Amino acid sequence: MSRSRQPPLVTGISPNEGIPWTKVTIRGENLGTGPTDLIGLTICGHNCLLTAEWMSASKIVCRVGQAKNDKGDIIVTTKSGGKGTSTVSFKLLKPEKIGILDQSAVWVDEINYYDMRTDRNKGISPLSLRPANPLGIEVENFEQLKMAVTHLKRQANKKSEGSLAYVKGGLSTFFEAQDALSAIHQKLEADGTEKVEGSMTQKLENVLNRASNTADTLFQEVLGRKDKADSTRNALNVLQRFKFLFNLPLNIERNIQKGDYDVVINDYEKAKSLFGKTEVRVFKKYYAEVETRIEALRKLLLDKLLETPSTLHDQKRYIRYLSDLHSPGDPAWQCIGAQHRWILQLMHSCKEGYVQDVKDTPGLHSPMLDLDNDVRPLVLGHLSQTASLKRGSSFQLGRDDTWRYKTPHRVAFVEKLTKLVLSQLPNFWKLWISYVNGSLFSETAEKSGHIERSKNVRQRQNDFKKMIQEVMHCLVKLIRGALLPLSIPEGGVRQYGGWEVKSELSGQWLTHVIQTIRLTYESLTALEIPNDMLQTIQDLILDLRVHCVMVTLQHTAEEIKRLAEKEDWIVDNEGLTSLPCQFEQCIAHSLQSLKGVLDCKPGEASVFQQPKTQEEVCQLSINIMQIFIYCLEQLSSKPDADVDTTHVSVDVSSPDLFGSIHEDFNLTSEQQLLIVLSNCCYLEHHTFLNIAEHFEKHNFQGIEKITQVSMASLKELDQRLFENYIEMKADPIVGSLEPGIYAGYFDWKDCLPPTGVRNYLKEALVNIIAVHAEVFTISKELVPRVLSKVVEAVSEELSRLMQCVSSFSKNGALQARLEICALRDTVAVHLTPESKSSFKQALEALPQLSSGADKKLLEELLNKFKSTMHLQLTCFQAVSSTMMKT
Repeated sequence: MSRSRQPPLVTGISPNEGIPWTKVTIRGENLGTGPTDLIGLTICGHNCLLTAEWMSASKIVCRVGQAKNDKGDIIVTTKSGGKGTSTVSFKLLKPEKIGILDQSAVWVDEINYYDMRTDRNKGISPLSLRPANPLGIEVENFEQLKMAVTHLKRQANKKSEGSLAYVKGGLSTFFEAQDALSAIHQKLEADGTEKVEGSMTQKLENVLNRASNTADTLFQEVLGRKDKADSTRNALNVLQRFKFLFNLPLNIERNIQKGDYDVVINDYEKAKSLFGKTEVRVFKKYYAEVETRIEALRKLLLDKLLETPSTLHDQKRYIRYLSDLHSPGDPAWQCIGAQHRWILQLMHSCKEGYVQDVKDTPGLHSPMLDLDNDVRPLVLGHLSQTASLKRGSSFQLGRDDTWRYKTPHRVAFVEKLTKLVLSQLPNFWKLWISYVNGSLFSETAEKSGHIERSKNVRQRQNDFKKMIQEVMHCLVKLIRGALLPLSIPEGGVRQYGGWEVKSELSGQWLTHVIQTIRLTYESLTALEIPNDMLQTIQDLILDLRVHCVMVTLQHTAEEIKRLAEKEDWIVDNEGLTSLPCQFEQCIAHSLQSLKGVLDCKPGEASVFQQPKTQEEVCQLSINIMQIFIYCLEQLSSKPDADVDTTHVSVDVSSPDLFGSIHEDFNLTSEQQLLIVLSNCCYLEHHTFLNIAEHFEKHNFQGIEKITQVSMASLKELDQRLFENYIEMKADPIVGSLEPGIYAGYFDWKDCLPPTGVRNYLKEALVNIIAVHAEVFTISKELVPRVLSKVVEAVSEELSRLMQCVSSFSKNGALQARLEICALRDTVAVHLTPESKSSFKQALEALPQLSSGADKKLLEELLNKFKSTMHLQLTCFQAVSSTMMKT
């Protein structure tokens, strides 16, 4: 058998139970090929074909009739397949019967009343919900769609004609009805005229009136109850329907107390859309009460929004609430303004607190404490995370109490002030960004509101920029008032200054402050705040760096002044004390402490960019060098009684020409002078050049000038001290020559033949050897310089004395030549052009030797002298090679 000949099969029914006249949907297979193919449909034994509507071969919709059985099958019969079967069943429920006079809690739906006697639904199609087919065909292809369009147009034309078209179409029927009615009327009048009681129509009217009165009497109570029920029902419907509005004021109050502002806003929007333009008096009264409560809520939310401190999350929430409530003005901008004033107030309060603390506890914080021994962690290491700090959090410095008593007030103030700004400004900046991009406001805000806000943003960009600049200027001025009070105009000293401190912060603390402000600048830059708004901070950093350099150099000068007190006069094997090394180390350490200050961070300018700064730094550097030179001068002239030499020692490798040096040996002023001269020599050739390299390494300007002026001052001191020493040593030797020569009434004109060098010359040589020993003990490098000058003085005096002699006898001339040659040959390694010239002039003043015997005698006597004083003269030969090289 083909598929189209198979009997129908019902596999489902929905719903599967119900009262009579319940609408059901039957599903299955082979339920017919079309509406005409369906010839039978029974449910629980009742024929339901009259209400059946064939939908497809697998779906039929119908209503259940007044079935005979409580439960039964669904049987479908078709022309093509015959009588079918069912795999499901339907359960029929018995309806509750309600009489016309019975009381009921529900109202019978009279609109879609179904007449059980005729199995027809009055006034509607059998299925009631099934709309008529507007196209009039089953659409299968495009051609049918075209026919459907024509059908729709025809239907539309008929509908536009209205009742007139129906009258035209049935005009003959109307005339026939009119004739029939007229004939009936005439017949009735003719039949009634013969009777006394009146016409038939009159009797019929009386009967109808009595029936109406009787019906009114019978149903008056029922109809009265119905009218009362209708009015009650209408009142209940009104109360039920508008219960939302009547309860809204109380609900708003409760939800506000609970903080459920979202619920309040949603209810208000609903009430506004429903009753915003109502003309009903009771509705207007209740809606006015709602508006009153909402206005109070707007004020409450605005107060909470402007309350400080508050979190960014809360601010956004309140702004959105006010936006959804269509609050007048611009609450978001009011919030930005309030937050700006709050930040400024916090900054000034911070300053006032520390200034008062300084006044209450003067001297509590030492401004000159060294940071080297401080083992606390980096104070501002947390600054990169400050963007996440909450508004209004406590601004504790986060360190133990001992640190509080170490940190100067002004340093602690800068740390707290910058931390405060970094905790408040990120949220302030984010609030502005949210204001600009509209994320502060409700997504359901009116478009016009967005347009208006965009205009406000354009107008208020400059205002917000001024706010940020005011915060930055306040931050900078407060720091300047604490650290650079002279850079604040007189009018702002009271507002930003007021620090009553007498001592300046040390370079270490200033370096620490600069690092703090640099970290603050980096954190503000990370917020993407434009650089032009942060320029004042860069200017402050530059001024602080310059100030730090100046202060450090001034403190270095103070330390250099105290170096003279640290001179221990202990000489190494090069004739130096520790003083030059201490001087170099002091400057090197000072410059090294400035490395972080002098190095330029991104966007920073060089400390030495201003000519005025270059000049001041150069002058301070020169001052440091000259202070040390002055210290040397003071040391060279220090009285013996002021010098602690109980610990004086001499390098063991140096020959002890003094003999045994005991612990109670005191340095003489000549020895101190020698030590200072030795240090000066080392400073000139090493230390000052090293210091110049240190300055150059740290990019100091004017190094050539610093070196030039310092070298000139050092050489001037060296020369003066050297001349003083030579004067102290050479004058006694020179002064002893003339008395020694003429001792015993010696006369060059009348003297015995020479037998050797006289004692005065030997004494002079011993004195020169003593000078050599003294210098050699302190510094080998100074020996040639000192002895050459002493020899110059002695030779010059000897030449003068020879030239002053009016005449020499032969023996006198020979004696004089012997002594001059003995002295010249002995100190030959220390002769200078000047001393050689003096010896030459002295010899030229003598008569020339005339005989070989005289020359031989002279040579013998010279050899005898050198042999006799060989031990004493060894010092001149032993270091001759070394001395010549130097």
